[in-house]
Amino acid sequence: MLSNVAVLAFDGVAPFELGVLCEAFGLDRTEHGVPRLDFAVCSHSRAPMRTSMGFSIQVDADLGRAAEADLIAVPAMPRGGTPPEEVITVLQAGHDRGARILSVCSGAFTLGSAGLLDGRECTTHWMYTSELQERFPLARVVPEVLYVDAGQVVTSAGTAAGMDACLHIWRQEHGSAVASMIARRAVVPPHRDGGQAQFIARPVTDCEAETLRPVLTWVLENLAEDHSVGSLAERAHMSPRTFARRFRDETGTTPHTWVTQQRIAAAEELLERTDHPVERIASIVGFANPATLRHHFTRVRGVSPQAYRRQFAC
Repeated sequence: MLSNVAVLAFDGVAPFELGVLCEAFGLDRTEHGVPRLDFAVCSHSRAPMRTSMGFSIQVDADLGRAAEADLIAVPAMPRGGTPPEEVITVLQAGHDRGARILSVCSGAFTLGSAGLLDGRECTTHWMYTSELQERFPLARVVPEVLYVDAGQVVTSAGTAAGMDACLHIWRQEHGSAVASMIARRAVVPPHRDGGQAQFIARPVTDCEAETLRPVLTWVLENLAEDHSVGSLAERAHMSPRTFARRFRDETGTTPHTWVTQQRIAAAEELLERTDHPVERIASIVGFANPATLRHHFTRVRGVSPQAYRRQFAC
């Protein structure tokens, strides 16, 4: 179970993505029931580190700190050139001993330089996916997704997608209730699936009509209802075709996929916090029957509802 996190940084680190990792893993949230992690930012040099924004930061921990970490994370770093050899060595050693490795945005290029993307699916910011594939031809780059969980190695797109990947790891390691609390504290969505698109297909046209937020809020409050495109379009006062197009523009996915994701997230919390049988949970969150819940839950989470409950039940 995740308890110790080390973030690697060197000259050129992007302060926002570094801040995402600090926000996700470094804050003390024990008052809200979130386990406290042993967290440190570390570097191969004690000299002040120049960030991509032109100011410098001082890092006290050296790379020896990463030898203890369950998770070694790399924020957005310079894509050109070669990372410090000491950083490459630490990443390879961590991988060899079974530590989990996470990159945010262009941090994937550092992982590629260490050979950790070879033969694996991975991603980075959509502007850099072609470059990542060209630089590391043995990697299987998946463009335009929020993050890719390849087991021991997790790679994410830029900015907010880095938080999505961090919450994904929290959810896997400590359950959805903990991940949801961290998301609430950071004021971000508690779950966006890794396969969701990085960006809206095209800008939403300015108009006087309401956005889909009221409809999405109503869905979350009434998951047991039948949420067909037709019924949701009627609630949004749109034609089904316009609604489906607007929905993808605003959420990056289809109504069916989004509703299914929310039902699975709700099922996770019920599995953790209640002793309701799977049959009742399926009914509460809106699946037609327990078999449908098991099918979708296992497909998305990789384990059955029963196995999930055994691992994460409070």
